[in-house]
Amino acid sequence: MYSFEPNEEQQMLIDAVGKYAENDLRAAAHDAEENREIPKKLISKGWELGLLQASTPESYGGFGERSAVTGALAVEEMAFGDLAGALAVMTPSLFATPILLGGSEEQKQQYLPDIVGGDWAPYTAALIEYAIDFDPTALKTTAKADGDSYILNGEKAFVPFAKDAEAMIVYADLNGVTQGFIVPKNAGGLSVSDEREKLMGLNALPMYRVKLDNVTVPAINRLGGASGHDFDLILSSMRIASAAAAVGLAKASLEYSKDYAKEREVFGVKIAQKQAIAFMLAEMATEIEAIRLLTWEAAWKLDANKEDACAEAYLAFTGACDMAMMVTDRGVQVLGGHGYIREHPVELFMRNGRGFPMLLGLAIV
Repeated sequence: MYSFEPNEEQQMLIDAVGKYAENDLRAAAHDAEENREIPKKLISKGWELGLLQASTPESYGGFGERSAVTGALAVEEMAFGDLAGALAVMTPSLFATPILLGGSEEQKQQYLPDIVGGDWAPYTAALIEYAIDFDPTALKTTAKADGDSYILNGEKAFVPFAKDAEAMIVYADLNGVTQGFIVPKNAGGLSVSDEREKLMGLNALPMYRVKLDNVTVPAINRLGGASGHDFDLILSSMRIASAAAAVGLAKASLEYSKDYAKEREVFGVKIAQKQAIAFMLAEMATEIEAIRLLTWEAAWKLDANKEDACAEAYLAFTGACDMAMMVTDRGVQVLGGHGYIREHPVELFMRNGRGFPMLLGLAIV
């Protein structure tokens, strides 16, 4: 079983990411949300922590080995600072990690060294679609073989940094199976909306709609080459990353509301001493710990190639969606009327927390 104690390298990573999350991301989160923009220097500083580099072997320009557990620990810490900022820093991983997990040797050699060894660059991926019944394993976007090429048609939503992306991985249905295709910048038939997505939260993260109208890519651009790849592995990695981010966001809401409750006095008594508030905080903490352990177990099973890793990842993600909404809503309740004021971050935590059911595909470990 996975140890509940991070090893020395993991602890060093957690400490470094934690400092960046609290001192940099959290400090800039309010203004970034209001201005709908994350400072480039802030993203670059997060990129320099080397999360992707530490997950990439030396042969592809990195200095480590991929670990879903280590990735989950890092994502949780970064999301504790600010969810939008964390997703921005990790956006290149949406392109690089699937190539690392399922790409051909040629694709790894072609793309990974430049991405991992260079400055932060807007490489991204497009998975989510506008559909009430959106299912990542039954996509409406299609891919059809045409000689030594594939033709892609469909529409994607919530694609981060799509406007400036150097390249993106587009996921599409190929004969009933979800597969990824590397689509270069300015490919014929590829169009990105001029306006950004307008959402309840995550306004600091630039996301766009992407349309594919008979976009033709060579067969070598199919992720994994002619034989394709195992999408379940990529999907499970996305679910674990999303669950870890939910834990980090929920923890931020709990910590802020708990500190507020310890300081706020009503009729001469700290509200943390009120039974209703104390029970609420206790339930928030319990739910966070439950999902954290479930997420760690799913990550450990993914690293160990356990047969039920995909099922565990699904449970972690679905549980995290409910947990994030409950905990962030309670955070606003603890602050009472102050929870509705933008001066306090709990209202942003709640708006971001409501988005987790649609965030699948915006993070990967």
